Amino acid sequence: MDLLVIIGIPAILVVILIANGVLTSKGMEENIAPIFKFMMEKDYEFLLKIKYGAGIDVNALFSKRLMIFGLTTAIMVLVLALAGQLSLIYSLAAVAVGYLMFKDPYNKLKKYYKRNLNNINQMLPYYLKSLEILVQHYTVPVAIAKSINTAPFVFQEGLKRLIARIDAGDSSVDPYMEFAKTYPVRDSMRMMRLLYRLGLGSQDSKQEQLALFARNVSVLQNKAREQKYQARLDTMESKTMIMLTCTGGGVLALLMFAMLSMMNI
Repeated sequence: MDLLVIIGIPAILVVILIANGVLTSKGMEENIAPIFKFMMEKDYEFLLKIKYGAGIDVNALFSKRLMIFGLTTAIMVLVLALAGQLSLIYSLAAVAVGYLMFKDPYNKLKKYYKRNLNNINQMLPYYLKSLEILVQHYTVPVAIAKSINTAPFVFQEGLKRLIARIDAGDSSVDPYMEFAKTYPVRDSMRMMRLLYRLGLGSQDSKQEQLALFARNVSVLQNKAREQKYQARLDTMESKTMIMLTCTGGGVLALLMFAMLSMMNI
């Protein structure tokens, strides 16, 4: 009975408040969400912007996740209480199910990001090519800062963090490596190391370093073209196999139907 009072009654109140529109996503965003900010994943905002763009309301979507978590848990606890099966183990199970529902949108964002890594893979060489042109006239940090607005949107947040760390006095390779880890695509680690070394070089050795950087960018561009072409070939082969399978299956079905018809004559 004590457990029913401690868990069941608050759960019932939550359901009633949501059903009557008292507890809304906007109210959670303003009053409750900040309390549970620690539950927000470090890369949640980044993943949302990757999928939906810069204008997405991160707090509103996080509040909806919290509401799903609370509503799922409350309903399960309420059902258990009405069924007379409410216990500590079942209550923890209800919280676990609610938490899984809370994590589901985040897991879908992670899957979306992984599926689109190939697209990001193809964007990087073309961004580095535009950066190569800017580096001919500016220092590497200035060139990166000037490239942010014209860079593919996917990279903009990472580039802003990179420049912020450099402006804060971090002259090590770490800001570049953080960017590479954020976008773990083909050769990103090596290219960011080359970019860092290009920024360290003196004016006399800059042309040599720039030539090395340019050659590597060209190699990456060729690989991206090959990957894009191969992806098209794979798609065409897959569609051809599906068409042949369907055609073969249809012909076989017609033959079987004809044979059965002849046997029944």
